[in-house]
Amino acid sequence: MRVICYHNPRCGKSRQTLALLKEQGLEPTVIEYLKTPPTALELDNILQKLGMGPRELMRKKEAAYKANHLDDVALDRQQLISAMVSHPILIERPIVLANDKAAIGRPPEAVLAIL
Repeated sequence: MRVICYHNPRCGKSRQTLALLKEQGLEPTVIEYLKTPPTALELDNILQKLGMGPRELMRKKEAAYKANHLDDVALDRQQLISAMVSHPILIERPIVLANDKAAIGRPPEAVLAIL
C-alpha cells in the first residue's frame, strides 16, 4: 500500500501522525508541503478525497489568510485553491493519502480509518 503524508516537521500533530504511521509498519512517502506544495490539480484531488471545500482545509488564523482577504465569500473554488498553492502555510496539516482516500491527522488517529 502506498501512503503519502503531506507533512510539516515543525508541527506536533504532523510529527505524531508520521510516528503513528511508522508504528503501523508503514513507510510513507513524506512530502514537506511547505517546500514542495501540491499543484492546484493535486490539491483539488485531495479536497475531493477529503470531501471538503477549499475553505474547510484552510488555516484561517494564518497571516496569509487575512492578508489575501480569503474570507471574501465571492472567491470561488479555484481562487481559494490557487491561494493555498501560492501560500502553502494555509493548508491544514498533516494530510495522509492511502487506498485512494485522504484524511487529516487531527487527531493523528483519524488517519487509521483510511489504512
